[in-house]
Amino acid sequence: MAQQNTVLTAVARAKAGKGAARAIRRTGQVPAVVYGDSKEPVLVSLFEKELIKASSVQAFYTSLCELDIDGKKHKVLPRDVQHDAVNDRPIHADFLRVTDKTVIRVGIPVRVVNHKDSPGITKGGVLNLVRHEIEVFCRATEIPEEFTVDLTGLDVGHSIHLSALKLPAGVKPVTQGDFTVVTLVSPSALKSEADEVAAAAAAAAAAPVAGAAAPAVGAAAPATGAASAAAAAPAKDAAKGKK
Repeated sequence: MAQQNTVLTAVARAKAGKGAARAIRRTGQVPAVVYGDSKEPVLVSLFEKELIKASSVQAFYTSLCELDIDGKKHKVLPRDVQHDAVNDRPIHADFLRVTDKTVIRVGIPVRVVNHKDSPGITKGGVLNLVRHEIEVFCRATEIPEEFTVDLTGLDVGHSIHLSALKLPAGVKPVTQGDFTVVTLVSPSALKSEADEVAAAAAAAAAAPVAGAAAPAVGAAAPATGAASAAAAAPAKDAAKGKK
């Protein structure tokens, strides 16, 4: 489940707008907004270094944070951090105010374990991770850290579906149905596919280009006519001799 292990210090700000945001950034802070829980949005600013350090963690967007706004604690979930297109520095952040009853939609990463216990991989099979993450609905205070896929016993040609994963109570996938999460295919299958692509490319390269043969046909016509004329000349001379 999500762990509330990130604390960020924030300062309330009164002004909104581009001018005010630029002024805040010049002081080494990042403008942000806290919204949700049927309450008015709160404009705040965060210390840039703290935000960069916190957002560099992979689980930042799936973990609860605690914003200390002028001494008052707010339980929030990071939703977005915008970055400058040139220097990649954070320029704005959005936080969702949550409670124990808030239900959110979030993508949970998939982690594959026990590769050595898979006979298919031992034979040289190729693992295909169809779903790198799975989107689910869950309470903001009960976000799974990850979904673990166990490869034990998985052979070539077999797959692991959603039903094989252990989803915690209250966690429901956004996509319905028992969809495929992981497949294990043989190298020969991949080679056959590559051979088909190469054969198709070779066939396309060898195919005659439309209109390329037309000049050759046209060029042969004069030669045929010239041969006919040359053959007809001796016949005419022989006829004259008879006369």
